Amino acid sequence: MSLFHAVVWMDHQQAQVLQFDAESVQAQRVKAHSHHPRHHGTDTRALHVFFEQLVGALNGVQEVLLVGPAGAPEEFKTWVAHHQAALLPRLVGTEPADHPTEAQLVALARRYFLKYDRMAGTPTPM
Repeated sequence: MSLFHAVVWMDHQQAQVLQFDAESVQAQRVKAHSHHPRHHGTDTRALHVFFEQLVGALNGVQEVLLVGPAGAPEEFKTWVAHHQAALLPRLVGTEPADHPTEAQLVALARRYFLKYDRMAGTPTPM
């Protein structure tokens, strides 16, 4: 089941994808295959595989908010621009955050999309 909005909390080792509407939240976790922190020489190929899996998890979602620490959301957007350009317009924003709870992530995303959709002049299908 694909929902209209999603928020993705991510770092370089994992991503938590929360698709949601007004009544429900669907959670999915995507993990990188490397066990080493990126700054200790994580294989670039493993990071690309992780990003590819994350793209797959976002299939069908129309608007995605990326959240996370250490530049991971921006690095993912850059990778998407070079490898999965069709997804780029659906990545509507990024927000910094360390380790929020699932409820905090959904609340942040709902506030974000309410403002985003109002500014774009489109009704929010939440």
